[in-house]
Amino acid sequence: MPILHTDFLLPALALGVALGWLGGLFGIGGGLIAIPVLGLACGLDQLHAQGTALVMVLPNVVIGFWRYRARHGIAWRPALLLGLTAIAGSEFAAHLATGLPAVTLRLMFAGFLIVLAGWLLRGLRRAPPATAAPAPAVLSARWLPAVGLAGGLMSGLFSVGGGIAAVPLLTGLFGTRQAVAQGLALALVTPGSAAALFAYARAGAVDWPLGLALAFGGVLSVSAGVAFAHRLPERRLRALFALGIVATAGAMLASA
Repeated sequence: MPILHTDFLLPALALGVALGWLGGLFGIGGGLIAIPVLGLACGLDQLHAQGTALVMVLPNVVIGFWRYRARHGIAWRPALLLGLTAIAGSEFAAHLATGLPAVTLRLMFAGFLIVLAGWLLRGLRRAPPATAAPAPAVLSARWLPAVGLAGGLMSGLFSVGGGIAAVPLLTGLFGTRQAVAQGLALALVTPGSAAALFAYARAGAVDWPLGLALAFGGVLSVSAGVAFAHRLPERRLRALFALGIVATAGAMLASA
C-alpha cells in the first residue's frame, strides 16, 4: 500500500526538490541520495526504496541525456548500443534484486556505497587536469555492449550506479572525452532504469504516489543544483560527497 497521503504531499514534494537539487549539485544522480533517505527517514525497506527512487531517477536522466546530446553532439549509434545492452542487464539484475531478502539487499547496497566512495576519492587523487587530452583508446567500439551490460546489471541490482561505473570505462578504455562519456552514461542509464522500474513495479515494490511526488520536485530543482555546483570547487565538492556516502553506508549497516 502507498505510504503517501494528502497530508504528506507537500513534505514529499519538498523532499523531491531537496533530492533533485542535491543530485544536480553532486552531478551523480538523485537516486544515490534518495535510496538511503527513503529507507532511513521514510521507513521503506531496501527493495521498495530502490523501486520508488527509480520513479524519480527516470525523468531526471532523460532530461540530462537530452541536454548533453544537444550540447556535445553525441552520436546516436553508440548511445543506442549502450542503452539496448543495458536493458538486458537491468532486467536480469532487477529480477534478482526483487527475490533477495530486504536485509541482504541493504547490506549489499551499503557495501556498494563504500566501494563507490573509495572509487570517487581515488579518482580525485588521480584526476588529470581539465585541459588534458583524452586518453588513447585501448578497446574498439565493438566492446561497448560489454560496458552497457555491466552498467545495466548494476542499475538493475541497486537502481543506481551504472552510469557512474560507465564514465571511467569510457574515458579510460575507449578514449572518450569526459563530457561525451557522461552523456553516453546517461544514454546507458535511461532505458536500463525504465526496464528496472518495470521489474520493480511488477513485483509490487514501488510506492507510486511518493515516487511521482519526488520526481516532480526533482525535475523542478535539478537544474538549479547543477548551476550552483559550478560556483564551488569541484574536487572539494566530490570529496565531501564521497565522505557523505561513507557515513550513509555506516548508518545503513547500523540499522540493518
